[in-house]
Amino acid sequence: MLGVSSLNTLRLIALGVVWCLALRLFIAPPSLLSSSPRLDASSTLEPQRHTSGSVHAWSCSSTNSPRSPMWPPLLVLIFIPIPSAVGGNAGPEVSLPSRTIPAVAVSRPFPPLDRAVVASIACDVVARTGNPLSRQSTTDLANRARDELNKPISRSTVWRILDEDAIKPWQYEHWIFPRADDFFEKAAVVLDLYEGYWQEERVDPFDRILSSDEKTSIQARIRRHPTLGPASGRRRRVEAEYGRGGALQYLAAWDVQEGRVMGLCEPKTGIEPFGRLVEQVMEQPVYGSADRVFWVVDNGSSHRGEASVKRMSRAYPNAILVHLPVHASWLNQVEVYFSLLQRKVLTPNDSINLQELELRIKLYEELTNKEPKPFAWRFTRYDLFDLLQRLAKREAATRASAVGTLASRV
Repeated sequence: MLGVSSLNTLRLIALGVVWCLALRLFIAPPSLLSSSPRLDASSTLEPQRHTSGSVHAWSCSSTNSPRSPMWPPLLVLIFIPIPSAVGGNAGPEVSLPSRTIPAVAVSRPFPPLDRAVVASIACDVVARTGNPLSRQSTTDLANRARDELNKPISRSTVWRILDEDAIKPWQYEHWIFPRADDFFEKAAVVLDLYEGYWQEERVDPFDRILSSDEKTSIQARIRRHPTLGPASGRRRRVEAEYGRGGALQYLAAWDVQEGRVMGLCEPKTGIEPFGRLVEQVMEQPVYGSADRVFWVVDNGSSHRGEASVKRMSRAYPNAILVHLPVHASWLNQVEVYFSLLQRKVLTPNDSINLQELELRIKLYEELTNKEPKPFAWRFTRYDLFDLLQRLAKREAATRASAVGTLASRV
């Protein structure tokens, strides 16, 4: 004979089934959802049953319903028996979780043609308005896109469309184009050194390869107000106004094979400061006793031309100065170290004086040398050749297009 609690449980289960069938008439008519795209074909053909231990859930869909596009049920009744103090079930607990239709979250109200219109507005907005690009904003672009598309569009949507576009002609960046006639020949010598080859022969294990340059005009900016440290929910605050406490030059030599750095700070650059850096490095036993020490440098005034090569060989017979071509500083590995120094030590530029600034630079140098690690350089002479070929083709196409445009206007 059933107890009172069991009868109450069966009564509520029957009531839930009747309620579920009644709700089906309201949430599953084909006329309401037939215009929505179908997320998954299996979601409309099979009723969903979720089981977890002793917890049972019945879906409000049915296998006898029409095969019309239909989303999974919006409402599910879950009966969870609650144990009582005497070991029976005191009664069911009803849970009504809400569900969102996936089509609402992933819908794209702007087809590819509309997105192309937004991109075209960003491209020719200067020509259309007569205002410079710096005068434009996403709000301006959104207003123009709203007029062109004849439907509402938010500035965040415009920003997302432009950010996802593969080609962004409304953006630009400064670029250093190779211009030396012997660019490939000189750059290939340095790239071969990075791979361990000199004049088509493998370098000796006792040979050393150094990359050297100067990071100039590092200012000591003395803030008008002391910097406030970060706090919960607040970033560090650095005063915008500052006084100039002078500037120093950081000369450094990067060991390509070991990942060590040796540098010094000077009030200015020149032949003599660079000579002091060379002396500091070459006086170390590992470089002074090496068979050959290759110094990769650019064409700065401190080490320019054939005179600098002779000057170094006279001071240190085992030192060989190797010049990069003009506009090839991006092939100098020490520049990678300078970028790390800029991000991790010199940003934000907040120093009391030049002595404190120099101390920070030297401390980062010591930190780098505690666990030296060379850069994983993978750019070879073959990659450079392919890059130069692509640049030459693009330059030829640009010139041909410019000539054609001029001819059509004439």
